[in-house]
Amino acid sequence: MGFVLDSLSEATSGAIGALVSTTVLYPLDTCKTKYQAEVRAHNQQKYRNISDVFWEAISNHQILSLYQGLGTKNLQSFINQFIYFYGYSFFKKLYLKKSGSKSIDTKANLILAAAAGAFTVVVTQPLDTASSRMQTSEFGKSKGLWKSLSEGTWSDAFSALDISLLLTANPSIQYTVFDQLKQRLLKGQRSKKNDTEPSSEALSALSAFVLGAVSKCVATCLTYPAIRCKVMIQAAESNEDGTKEAQPKSRKSISDAILMIWEREGPLGFFKGLPSQILKTVLSSALLLMVKEKITKTTWVLMLALQRFLLVARPRLKSA
Repeated sequence: MGFVLDSLSEATSGAIGALVSTTVLYPLDTCKTKYQAEVRAHNQQKYRNISDVFWEAISNHQILSLYQGLGTKNLQSFINQFIYFYGYSFFKKLYLKKSGSKSIDTKANLILAAAAGAFTVVVTQPLDTASSRMQTSEFGKSKGLWKSLSEGTWSDAFSALDISLLLTANPSIQYTVFDQLKQRLLKGQRSKKNDTEPSSEALSALSAFVLGAVSKCVATCLTYPAIRCKVMIQAAESNEDGTKEAQPKSRKSISDAILMIWEREGPLGFFKGLPSQILKTVLSSALLLMVKEKITKTTWVLMLALQRFLLVARPRLKSA
């Protein structure tokens, strides 16, 4: 029961961190997504850079539309991070318990992270598709969650699932790099404090922010072409983002997305929006991990108190 509570603590703190980072950076995420979704020849582009999306919202008096789909995105982020952190933490502790080792090697860490990520993607893919449709809709004309999902078939709700599964390498790389750097840093701190209780350890806010930024930057650069294809495919389902010239609904596979980008934008098109993607994902990941690290210790204490309460209450209930 001990490592189950530890896993719940990790999952809860991770999910709360996701809510904070998603909400704070959502306008940037909307601008980035609309910019990435546009696939046109260079002389026909509506958005020359990400700031054009922002100024479009300002000029049309639709500044609040930068938050369209926030509720769905927050729901997705909370469920996504809760399942991921719970699965990752649970399987990691189970692996350590069964293997009898005190630490987990990089290869095993990657496998466990990828497994947790793949399961999370399958569960939350419909929410991811809906939020992408909302964000890429014309400002002021975004539809609700149910309407966004009910317009197409059930399989349409899982658009770009193959790419999403491929992108499980992104958090796998990120959290593996972060976890390894964190363990190296805390190992030195433990030796000074003679602290042998790893569950209560927490990085400082600055350390968590820096490690989160570095790990996410590495993962984003390696997987960006797939990220661009995924956004384009999901946005093509709604076709209401102003690109009326044709993002055919039949173009749903990764090969079709690659061909479309290559034909209209050339090889550099696969990296269109990379700076804004790095800015958004690095800040988001850093904020998430910073918040998670700062509340993990508190959450762990609360979970420990709950465990002790249940252990004390159980005999009383049986005797009653």
